[in-house]
Amino acid sequence: MKILVINSGSSSLKFQLFNMENENVLAQGLFQRIGINNSYLEFNNNQDELIIEKEIPDHITAVKLLIDTLLSKDQGVLKSMEEIEAVGHRLVHGGEKYKQTVIINEEIIKQLEKTVELAPLHIPPNIAGIKICQKLLPNKAQIGVFDTAFHHTIPEKAYVYALPYKYYQKHKIRKYGFHGTSHKYIAKRTAKLLDKPVEELKIISCHLGNGASITAVKNGKSIETSMGFTPLEGLVMGTRSGDFDPAIIPFLLKKENLKISELDDVLNKKSGLLGVSGVSSDFRDIENAAAKGKKQAQLAIKLFNYRVQKYIGAYAAVMNGVDAVTFSAGIGENSISVRKNILNELGYLGITLDNEKNKVRGQEKIISADNSKVKALVIPTNEELVIARETLEILNR
Repeated sequence: MKILVINSGSSSLKFQLFNMENENVLAQGLFQRIGINNSYLEFNNNQDELIIEKEIPDHITAVKLLIDTLLSKDQGVLKSMEEIEAVGHRLVHGGEKYKQTVIINEEIIKQLEKTVELAPLHIPPNIAGIKICQKLLPNKAQIGVFDTAFHHTIPEKAYVYALPYKYYQKHKIRKYGFHGTSHKYIAKRTAKLLDKPVEELKIISCHLGNGASITAVKNGKSIETSMGFTPLEGLVMGTRSGDFDPAIIPFLLKKENLKISELDDVLNKKSGLLGVSGVSSDFRDIENAAAKGKKQAQLAIKLFNYRVQKYIGAYAAVMNGVDAVTFSAGIGENSISVRKNILNELGYLGITLDNEKNKVRGQEKIISADNSKVKALVIPTNEELVIARETLEILNR
């Protein structure tokens, strides 16, 4: 059985095509810088690795290019899309209603459309990916795996905001958390590398990319996470502000004469690393600018690292200790300097970084010293494998 998994991010689209008989990956790739200049596709079919440079203005264009590449004479691995049994989709927001994987139908799509305002950078590309797959693969099951599902174990004291309780009752305003599929995978792989049951560990999972979040995973369950009602809360991200004083909202509305929709656009699409650096939302661009002496770029990196340090400290407190801190996603997997600067400030937790082991990009590795009380790891996330497994499970019910 072959399952195609599509994982649409805010400026990226990852995919993997699995043979689920052995979980072998037949093809995989990553669309980078979607909606940004110099976009491209990295494609690997286990024989050839190539980069297709092409203007990719949106996620619809990306999915069309993906299908063309899978079917191409030179690099393709499929003779027909009929070989695919189902498509598994990463869905960002399931609210309180969707706590498990679902077969996508029109009702699900309508519910997703109603939640666009809760995750404006992600739900539109999620929906676009589903609709184009429905069009091009009309007889194939479309399966949705929700980012929020893993976080339904967060206790009430952590997910309720200190607003009038009627707003939670009426509008379901609460912390939901995101990147759950990634955090679930990271926690299980961390336990595997440490050769201990995940049910016996306290893990701080750091998914650091264009979208970024941190989760406290205690005994295999999420008990706290940095993103909240929407993916805007928490860490500094590519274009999202993360935490800030909410009184700034009416202040800016008045001082800048902004509409609510305009301010929402500022907070979700013009803030974060982009807003502070004045350079880009892409961390690599910011690191290059910082190396050339651009002060705002240097500040953006320091601000990003500081916020991660602060959350790690808070989550160690929430769990009354920590056994491992794991870095993943684009920045976490690839930025040696980010990991170094963060971990060197966490000695009080019992973390000792091994600088030589830390010289790694995109590989599973324990990067802490052998005598480090708390272990530090790098684990490339594999949300796609989790989605493929859950897609297969729901097909077999």
